[in-house]
Amino acid sequence: MNILKKFGLTLLAAATFQTQAASVWKVTSGSNTLYIGGTIHLLTPHDYPLPSAYETAYQAADKVIFETNMETLTDPDFQQHMQAELSFTDNTTIDQVVTPETYQSLKIYLAARQIPITAVHNLKPSALAISLSMIELKHLGFTSAGVDQYYAQRAKNDNKPKGWLEEPEAQIATLGEMNHQDSDAIINYTLEDIKDMPKSMKDLRNSWRKGDVEAMADLELKDFKNDYPDIYQSLLVKRNNLWMPQIERMLNDSEVEFIMVGAMHLAGTDSILKKLKALGYHVKNL
Repeated sequence: MNILKKFGLTLLAAATFQTQAASVWKVTSGSNTLYIGGTIHLLTPHDYPLPSAYETAYQAADKVIFETNMETLTDPDFQQHMQAELSFTDNTTIDQVVTPETYQSLKIYLAARQIPITAVHNLKPSALAISLSMIELKHLGFTSAGVDQYYAQRAKNDNKPKGWLEEPEAQIATLGEMNHQDSDAIINYTLEDIKDMPKSMKDLRNSWRKGDVEAMADLELKDFKNDYPDIYQSLLVKRNNLWMPQIERMLNDSEVEFIMVGAMHLAGTDSILKKLKALGYHVKNL
């Protein structure tokens, strides 16, 4: 399981599934309500319309909340800044921070996709993992905007208020933190995952469309948590813990929010949904 899966990016598949169930939950605290939806960040053209539960939550919401500021993410200046932060600037290249075996595996994969190794030589491991995932997803036909991008544009067109749980800089910092961990583990995990991506995406997508978070956790998080505990903590646990006080504040106001986060933040023992239930809030799948 690679890094971007933890952000929900690879909860994808080529097939179209029924829309009567989805990873959307209604959370209530007394008379106050909010909705939480698990997002995927890339789709195929055949994935629209989205499951009806997303539209139900969007229409009921006074405000939509994303992981981060979606407009900033698409700003060219920010993208240039992110590229600079996630690239080596001291003439270091990826072959100097991974083993020869890992580097050879990387070369073999890129050659199969007709991409020269020089195109990624200067990327730090976390950025390289993102690039590898994007290369494979596009190869499999995932070229359309995802759930969060779709609703960010809808909210803009509808003049619906928007918010976010963390600043874009925090996402850069999270990816930067990954680069202090095992570079070989990051790259090898990504390359291994790519080999099984068509099947794993299909299985994950079925679970995602059904809102079956237990199946998602069994498929993806159990081994990930055991084999790569530091990465698991950085990408999921730490961020979930930072988001929870904000979500609780939303449950104490009269506004109805629709929060959209990567689906893996809603799966497993450390998930936002588990934390909300443990605190006594009523959580119901739409």
